[in-house]
Amino acid sequence: MPEPTGDVLLPWSGSSLGLADLAFVAGRARPRVIATIGPQNAGKTTMLGAWYLLLGRGAAHLDAGQFAGSFSLAGWEAVAESLRWAPGQAPGFPPHTASRSGRAPGLLHLSFRTGQKQPTDYLFTDAPGEWFQKWAINKDGPEAAGARWLAEHADVFLLVADREALSGASMGSARSALQLLAARVADERKSRPVALVWTKSDVPIAPAMEESVRESVFGPMPEAKEFSVSITPGDTDERQTDGALTKLLDWALTTRRPRAVLPSTPPVSGDPLFMYGAISA
Repeated sequence: MPEPTGDVLLPWSGSSLGLADLAFVAGRARPRVIATIGPQNAGKTTMLGAWYLLLGRGAAHLDAGQFAGSFSLAGWEAVAESLRWAPGQAPGFPPHTASRSGRAPGLLHLSFRTGQKQPTDYLFTDAPGEWFQKWAINKDGPEAAGARWLAEHADVFLLVADREALSGASMGSARSALQLLAARVADERKSRPVALVWTKSDVPIAPAMEESVRESVFGPMPEAKEFSVSITPGDTDERQTDGALTKLLDWALTTRRPRAVLPSTPPVSGDPLFMYGAISA
């Protein structure tokens, strides 16, 4: 029989969370899920890592409140590690998120608190772009299971448009893939907030291409928001980069779907037990 130790066993490992961890995270309230979706190599994971580094050095001043903890710090570190300077090694970008056969994406947890209020929990998704490309073509296909999970549970959609891909040799196929994905999001979102996020915003693209992408998003979703971000380690205006990233993060944390407005019920009785303030005809 092993000897007892003074070690404290925690119900989380610090790595990215999976479905089995959700009951623990949702113990105090349902966490809000922020889905970052887009083609492969569009900069989704890089954006997550940049947000984490902003929070780590206190550069993100958010209306959503102050950082109040995370159950997946090791997962965040794995995402952001490549963006840091290291002795003898310049910063780079996170590796491509591998396409897995799982039915849910990796989930990165953060909580924020305003004043003395109870913290609000958020789950940021880190999923491979291949999932979304297959989901856009056939939402019921077996290879789209992970993207379907996101479509069902997300509270906010960040639709990523890669300007580098939209200006390269395969710009036509990149535009078609993004248009298909935008159409799928429009069909599945059910009034949830959507933002078009231009990544690698320092890369110029043809005005006609930009307008075509905007039309595919704002045509079916006219209330969608638009943001532009760029992360180029060691070669950016830090204040401008921080400001754009912070603005997008704060919107993702604070935006909510429109509330339903129920029609008023005409009074049918003067009984104050049922119709307060009603005046009988």
